[in-house]
Amino acid sequence: MKKKIISWSNITTVVMFVFVVVVFISPQAKAFLVKGLMKVGLFQPPVKYEPAGNEAFAYIPDLTLKSADGTLINLKEQKGKVVFVNFWAPWCPPCIAEMPSINILFKQFKNNPNVLILTVDIDGKFNKSVPFMNKNGYQLPVYSFAGPVPDGFLTGSIPTTFVVDKTGKIVIRHEGAADYSNQKFINYFLELSKR
Repeated sequence: MKKKIISWSNITTVVMFVFVVVVFISPQAKAFLVKGLMKVGLFQPPVKYEPAGNEAFAYIPDLTLKSADGTLINLKEQKGKVVFVNFWAPWCPPCIAEMPSINILFKQFKNNPNVLILTVDIDGKFNKSVPFMNKNGYQLPVYSFAGPVPDGFLTGSIPTTFVVDKTGKIVIRHEGAADYSNQKFINYFLELSKR
């Protein structure tokens, strides 16, 4: 008996193999996959932060950021505002995947004087991060580090997001992609801004 070379099983295997190869090679394909998983309810951000007890930073450190136009902002001086800080890079697939949700959050809160939303390109390459934002139609301002980052504040994993309450206390620290346009997170963020 002769075995069929072309069968649904073989076609499915080849398609799955090509899919896996593309996802592992292409940052855009990885980002697309993560975005899809966000839409089905995965990658939800925390709305309660419980420090492990051995963390060095309970409050936001003295960290100065610089915008693409040269404006400086010190995070420690933002007491009285709820601050959302996302550390990312334009080459990072999970960062690319969560950026639409951060843009939605930004659009919802950009006129709220009690809120500050910052995206920080860890590479500091405005010639790549600003065109990335423009190409995708995001309204988010881009910042980079204007001084040293305190040892232990960032672990090297991106994206990393911090939410800081009005007293300067870090209330959320999340490593990895998340859907910040999730209604549960938006409600939590709104509640923080009213306190």
